[in-house]
Amino acid sequence: MKKLVFLLTFYSFILNINAQELAVLKYSGGGDWYSNPTALPNLINYCNTHINTQLETNVQNVEVGSTDIFQFPFVHMTGHGHVFFSDDDAENLRNYLTSGGFLHIDDNYGMQPFITDELKKVFPDKELVELPANHKIFNIAYNFPNGLPKIHEHDGKRPQAFGIFEKDRLVLLFTFESDLGDGWEDEAVHNDPANVREKALKMGANIIKYVFEN
Repeated sequence: MKKLVFLLTFYSFILNINAQELAVLKYSGGGDWYSNPTALPNLINYCNTHINTQLETNVQNVEVGSTDIFQFPFVHMTGHGHVFFSDDDAENLRNYLTSGGFLHIDDNYGMQPFITDELKKVFPDKELVELPANHKIFNIAYNFPNGLPKIHEHDGKRPQAFGIFEKDRLVLLFTFESDLGDGWEDEAVHNDPANVREKALKMGANIIKYVFEN
């Protein structure tokens, strides 16, 4: 039965590979997956305006264990704390990522220890690998010579971008100690200066461009 479900979801994803609609990942564990509600819509509008994407402005929520995830080429995940993936969640997410999907996880502060453990369920034999500053994702549209930019200060740590690769394809990006999503939010939410928001949006545009062109 699981094999049949996988085949159906796989072909569903293939049929929707040209879909231009993005989604926010809904997960269990008590973490606030719904935080930063204006972030992804603002990033979409920025990308459509500045890098000529044609993304749908309507952002959907999709559960990690749902086959609906295969409808979206790009899924964004954020939150401040606990994350839990069931075995079925982990299998579904693994199938999605190895079938051509992409997950961006943006730690909104406090997520790192939990998501690191849960990703071991998804890819038991893979590790998060830090991306070097010269990786294509940091210069594909806008140049970030030092790698991931710092948007919000939390613990005084440097921003880091980690990836998981499947056959040399980056399938998952985990941004840590940067808080890109806060920079994507409406200006009134965090009162970030315009140059900080612009920096966050440019890095977000790099991520989107990289995903849709690689």
